[in-house]
Amino acid sequence: MAKDTQENSSNPILDKLISKAKKAQKEYSTFSQEKVDKIFKACAIAINQRRIPLAKMAVEETGRGIVEDKVIKNHFASEYIYNKFKNEKTCGVISEDLAQGIRRVAEPVGVIAGVIPTTNPTSTAAFKALITLKTRNAIVVSPHPAAKKCTLEVCKIINDVAVKHGAPDGLVCCIEEPTVELSAGLMQHPDIKLILATGGPGMVKSAYSSGKPALGVGAGNTPVVVDDSADVKMTVNQIILSKTFDNGMICASEQSVIIVKSLYEEIKKEFSNRGCYILNNDEKKKVGNFIIQDGKLNANIVGHSAYEIAEWAGVKVPENTKVLIGEANEIGVSEPFSYEKLSPVLGLYCVESYEDAVNKAYEMLQFAGIGHTSCLYIDETQNNEDKIKKFYEKMPTGRILINSPASHGAIGDVFNFRLEPSLTLGCGSWGHNSTSENVGIKHLLNIKSVAARRENMLWYRVPPKIYFKRGCIDLALRDYANIKKTALIITDGFLFESGMTKNVTDVLDSINIRYSIFSEVKPDPTLSTVKDALKIAKSLKPDLIIALGGGSPIDAAKVVWMLYEHPDTKFEDIAMRFMDIRKRICESPSLGKKADFVAIPTTSGTGSEVTPFAVITDDSTDIKYPLADYALTPSMAILDANLVMNMPKSLCAASGIDSLTHSLESYVSIVATEFTKCNSKEAIELIFKYLPASYKDGADNPLAREKMHYAASLAGMAFASGFLGICHSLAHKLGAAFHVPHGFANAMLICQVMKYNANEVPSKLPSFSQYPYPDAKRRYAEVADLLHLGGNDDDEKFKLLIDAINKLKKDLDIPLSIREYGIPEKEFMNALDELVDLAFDDQCTGANPAYPLMKDMKQIYIDAYNGVY
Repeated sequence: MAKDTQENSSNPILDKLISKAKKAQKEYSTFSQEKVDKIFKACAIAINQRRIPLAKMAVEETGRGIVEDKVIKNHFASEYIYNKFKNEKTCGVISEDLAQGIRRVAEPVGVIAGVIPTTNPTSTAAFKALITLKTRNAIVVSPHPAAKKCTLEVCKIINDVAVKHGAPDGLVCCIEEPTVELSAGLMQHPDIKLILATGGPGMVKSAYSSGKPALGVGAGNTPVVVDDSADVKMTVNQIILSKTFDNGMICASEQSVIIVKSLYEEIKKEFSNRGCYILNNDEKKKVGNFIIQDGKLNANIVGHSAYEIAEWAGVKVPENTKVLIGEANEIGVSEPFSYEKLSPVLGLYCVESYEDAVNKAYEMLQFAGIGHTSCLYIDETQNNEDKIKKFYEKMPTGRILINSPASHGAIGDVFNFRLEPSLTLGCGSWGHNSTSENVGIKHLLNIKSVAARRENMLWYRVPPKIYFKRGCIDLALRDYANIKKTALIITDGFLFESGMTKNVTDVLDSINIRYSIFSEVKPDPTLSTVKDALKIAKSLKPDLIIALGGGSPIDAAKVVWMLYEHPDTKFEDIAMRFMDIRKRICESPSLGKKADFVAIPTTSGTGSEVTPFAVITDDSTDIKYPLADYALTPSMAILDANLVMNMPKSLCAASGIDSLTHSLESYVSIVATEFTKCNSKEAIELIFKYLPASYKDGADNPLAREKMHYAASLAGMAFASGFLGICHSLAHKLGAAFHVPHGFANAMLICQVMKYNANEVPSKLPSFSQYPYPDAKRRYAEVADLLHLGGNDDDEKFKLLIDAINKLKKDLDIPLSIREYGIPEKEFMNALDELVDLAFDDQCTGANPAYPLMKDMKQIYIDAYNGVY
């Protein structure tokens, strides 16, 4: 590194200083928090003890400012800065949460370049040196040539005290004979890791163009808005306090006061009564021409008294004049009083309204000083929050002060103890700065985040109440006796015409719950149907919504429930794809405040009665919205097998194989857990045992029908929290394109998908923390063991499971390929690319145990078409 330094620097003065600082910092970076804090405290005490002689040195050397005020600044730079940061951790581990596996480790940035202005040559140097020591860095200071002696003295004091208390020599170095070239060379030096630049726009621009990380300030041109509710005496006196402090050299000090017309004369009079001088037109012109020359601030006025500035401008004012005030209307290069003046000189503006004042302040900032500070005086005890909001929303500044003197308020911890104390004030992107905050120790640290693997919380969500056994519909609905008054029953025409709804209405009659029946739900329910049902709901005002039927009535009823409670719900929001349902961008508000929702399935397959999913089609656009949100989980599910005794054979087969697919996919899903897999396994066992008999015997085998009813809901509970995979993604799109029953579409794809998932070296791994490595084949083997299929290893067990699934499909008279189902090859191949795109974007794709490439999904479709697995 020494060689690099020599190659990249041609100034031996800088090389020597920076080399010394670099060596010291390397040793200092190993210090413990205890040793660092001891040095930090000792140095703060040293500056505090020398605050008066340092203030005198600064005024004597620069000829600017007020000794007594510089004493306060030195006191602030030592006491307030120490008090703020004394208990802050800056060494090693600064925070940790082992339970959540996260810890933050602080490291120093290295050697810092500190550029010091002539306006605050001792306090700013002390501030930068102290926060440097607190963070285990080193600093090389470049003073202003007009303040080199006092700045050097500060650096010498701090470095000597640090060494006395165990620090290596050279942590705080200073250029003894500063020049513009040396300052630029310091900022560009290869061993400088960060720049703390305090000064005007030129200095800040130089810092940020150095190619190094930089924290800079820049010009301030603080506007003050005075509302008609403001306390006149407080307002005027606080402005005078700030504007006269160190003769106005604080960059945050007020530059123009913008007053609502109703208070203008009163405030103007108060300024005069308090020792300020209101310039007449001729005097204002003289002063204006003197303070701004060639469009720039006359540097000779900075930090001098109002009397001196007036005398130099040829204007006679009382010797004890506190502030020179020029009344103005315009803002811009033609109006000197609209500039930053860094002296006890103020512009005074009168406007018609508060809104005009805010706009004027904004215009002032746009002209000069954007990003720094703005002030508002207003009565906070009145109902003025809207005015305050309008002000802070409009002002492009890092500090927005309410009822506070700007010089003292902006540096923090005096008029607002939650504003961080600092003598370097960031101006944000408005002022071409990297931060809009008050600069502190956090800006001088590199923070390492050490993140141990801690997987996110998992979940298992099902309806709060699930009733099952034959005839349970009666007792289950009686839970609502004396609790609910009005019910809306949503079903389809067949169930209504066949009298199935009497199973519900007879119970409601007996417990005195009045009801209305909506029976217009069709397969693939539409938004128009939902709106028709919603009209009834709005009129009836039910506190209970009951869905009776298969997936279509239950899905439709879920959407009615959602829109009944939250009419402004947007389907595209709830249908938005998510990676993690707990972190989705859009979610529906919680349901159940107006009504409970009861789902009573009359088919055994979809599992909708226990899931948070629904599908609705907007028939005006033909857009199908698959809705997924745990808010849609029913309040109660009633599994009464008496309602499925007469389910048609084809529906029994399709819904049964759909349940099997639910179980298999949720068992190998990347979000499967112990809580979901037990449901999957129980459902699989029941399906293989009872589905063939349920299909062949129908109502003649009530046990088989009953067990399949429970199996369907168990599978639903499994995928409600464990989700599904690409078999469903592919089946959704195949079914929609060629009107294939959903269960059959799953059946014709499941074996090909299982073969794809069982590959222990898939094309891509899924990115979900709970799934550490490909595991699907082993899980499929577990299913084979569950079914007692035999096999000596996972490969044999997997093949036997595929054979068992195909045998089950044959027993159910389900085609074994898409070709066998009857879809013409040409039509299928023409649609294939679009099917793949749509399937890849299906919500189910993300939980598949092997993350599929589109070409893989295409091959699965082709294999399924030909019955290859």
